Amino acid sequence: MNRIDTTMDDMANTKFLTVYSSLIKQFTASTEFTNTEVVCLLIIYYKFVQVNGPTAKQMKKKQMYNLFLVLFRIYDMTIIERILLNITADVVYISPEAWMKLFSVFLSKNLDERIQFAYKVYTTSTSGVLNRETVGMSIDHFFVGEDDDEVKELQADMLEYIFNKFDTDKDGIISYEEYYEIVSNQPVLLEFLGQIFPDLSDMTVIAYCTNMYTLFPEED
Repeated sequence: MNRIDTTMDDMANTKFLTVYSSLIKQFTASTEFTNTEVVCLLIIYYKFVQVNGPTAKQMKKKQMYNLFLVLFRIYDMTIIERILLNITADVVYISPEAWMKLFSVFLSKNLDERIQFAYKVYTTSTSGVLNRETVGMSIDHFFVGEDDDEVKELQADMLEYIFNKFDTDKDGIISYEEYYEIVSNQPVLLEFLGQIFPDLSDMTVIAYCTNMYTLFPEED
């Protein structure tokens, strides 16, 4: 048989097609990925599943944590947990659907989609709003030092700057509409409360690891 992945034997290739053929069709139709890209992403997922034993059917959540730290190079555990809460409610496993949802938003070039996802991450576990208390909690770890007074002053200055920038109606809450308007005009502010997406250099690594040809850097 023609192997889809030459690092897997015939039995593994056959099992992959048997288990994932319907999902390949589903994700090819429902995402912006090509059929080849969907296959590549699901093969990687399948290999994570295989590590969990011959009877395993899903990737474990702790494997995804390691992926964030090593491949995505996102180290804020609070942010990671909030990202995962936005792709799955399962506390133990990552389903193929959750896996594809994550890569769909991580690899998307659509700014609107990234804005929507980022706001959901920032407001997860905060009643869906960004007020001074929740924003203050997010920026507490931005500054560290031995002088507590200086650190608190820097945190307070940052809090004021953020609300002067984003809270355009001055009601003490950064609404989604306000966040969307500011980031649409200044995309660099997308991750103003902490990194959510892999940076550009890491995106190149991810592209090569997942065979995302459309994301390969253009040659000069």
